[in-house]
Amino acid sequence: MLSIHARLFAGFGATLGVAAALMVAIIYLGIRFVPTYDLRPGTPITAADIAAMNVEHSTTLPLAHTTGISTKQDVWSAVLFVSVAALLVVTAAGLVAGWILSRRLLAPIHAIGEAAGRAADGHLHDRINASGPPDELRRLADTFDAMLARLEESFAAHQRFAATASHELLTPLTTTRAILQVTESECSGEELAELAPMLRATNERSIAVVTALLQLAAADRMLPDEEPVDVSALVAETVAEQRDTAAARRITVAVDTEPECPVPGNAALLRQLIANLLGNALAYNVEGGRVGVTVDLRADDAVLTVRNTGPRIEADAVERLFEPFQRAQPRVGSDRSGHGLGLAIVRSITKAHGGVVTATAIPEGGLAVRVTVPSGH
Repeated sequence: MLSIHARLFAGFGATLGVAAALMVAIIYLGIRFVPTYDLRPGTPITAADIAAMNVEHSTTLPLAHTTGISTKQDVWSAVLFVSVAALLVVTAAGLVAGWILSRRLLAPIHAIGEAAGRAADGHLHDRINASGPPDELRRLADTFDAMLARLEESFAAHQRFAATASHELLTPLTTTRAILQVTESECSGEELAELAPMLRATNERSIAVVTALLQLAAADRMLPDEEPVDVSALVAETVAEQRDTAAARRITVAVDTEPECPVPGNAALLRQLIANLLGNALAYNVEGGRVGVTVDLRADDAVLTVRNTGPRIEADAVERLFEPFQRAQPRVGSDRSGHGLGLAIVRSITKAHGGVVTATAIPEGGLAVRVTVPSGH
């Protein structure tokens, strides 16, 4: 359970202690048992011996004949030789132990490098799946796995986006081409009058798709302002604008907001967010259904919730609704005029304001979308 820093410190500390003990043991055993010691006291020197040997020019005292180590110089030489030998042995053993220990401890780094290389080649499905104690390297490997999972999901979402965007734009263009081909042939004025509205409607749909894509791109790159914006006032304005649409389908809109709910942000983006949520709640509803809009202040967050009745939605399909061009119901066989970009724009605007958006399928039918944005208090 120790961290990698503590484990390295403990491991190298233990290695150093063992190496020091080994060196002491080698030196002691080498000095104790390898050489032979025959150190004997010298013969006493008399005055006559001093005069005869001219002791003032002598540098050593006469010793009896000895073998092996018989002087201090011999002992120092033996100690130096044995110490150097012991140092070489301990250094070699320490290098081997350090190599094995560091390679074992840093093995996850090698695994991460291999996974990064495979990811660079496009294999985003590979994972490290590191085992061992939850130290820094284990957390790094787990974080890398999570990053690969998000990248794989992001690339898959972009591929789906490219395919569906191409389909969305290809359909009206194909319709326009068919209408133009008909007009090129001989047709009466009455037939041309019938085709003109179809051509105009198709052109308007193409413009609407491109406009929605531009709004999505703008929400991704636009930075929110620091000036406070009253979300409650924006909700009241948006609901008032959608009253006629709700009345046409006999949908009841209930609003419950705080008197004031200021949040730092971009008023245009937040108004677009509320309009998209309310528009989806009205479009994907049933005749005579209900829509509930609430704004609450919770701690340091402002929470906007939009609930609506409607068809039942599978729980595993809710998260996909935030992807571009995803709808709760297929466009074929449906009279929905949306493009499947509403919730994608909502998520981008929420992320730009440092918030979080979640959606929950209501068991009886319909959807509840909650947007949480920091209030800056």
